[in-house]
Amino acid sequence: MPLATSPLTTDQRLVLAERTWEQFKLIQAGFEDFPGSRLFYYNGTIEILMPGRDHEVFKGIIALLLGIFFEEVGVEFEPTGSMTQEREGMASVQADESYCIGASKPIPDLSIEVVFTSGGPNKLQRYQALGVPEVWFWQDRAFSLYRLRESGYERIDQSQIPELATLDFGLLSRCVLMGETSRLEAMREFRRGIQQQ
Repeated sequence: MPLATSPLTTDQRLVLAERTWEQFKLIQAGFEDFPGSRLFYYNGTIEILMPGRDHEVFKGIIALLLGIFFEEVGVEFEPTGSMTQEREGMASVQADESYCIGASKPIPDLSIEVVFTSGGPNKLQRYQALGVPEVWFWQDRAFSLYRLRESGYERIDQSQIPELATLDFGLLSRCVLMGETSRLEAMREFRRGIQQQ
């Protein structure tokens, strides 16, 4: 009788330095049969991430709540999830969640990363190489937001995507944390909060 295995609760991360784009593409091809793994490339460094359970739970809660926000305020959106975003020979990224606001675009308007191991804002260079306008990180139980400017990413307190300008990050953060114990209560509280604005 096989032993039961439990899902990993923490992320597993491997970083390979001094690698070429060609080496990255070979590794990427080798991971095609491993759904859920995420691969990144920038400036000769390959990062392979196998998200743990906690990572995936928070990613899912954030996606649920943003879907409610878009519905409540009547914003059309395209959820592009962790689709691969690439600039040949330079950068490749798979965000945890990404969104095109309004119409479909080759590069999403927003990329979101849930960070449990390390990275966070130091990952912004690869998003800059792709030209992603806004990047959010969920790290240490809070959001940090960054907007792409001519000189690079700038930390901001509120989304500068016009359709997200009314999003209350205090409410969103509180409901993401609430979602650890009850997704239903988090969704209900978030919807109530939006409707009271």
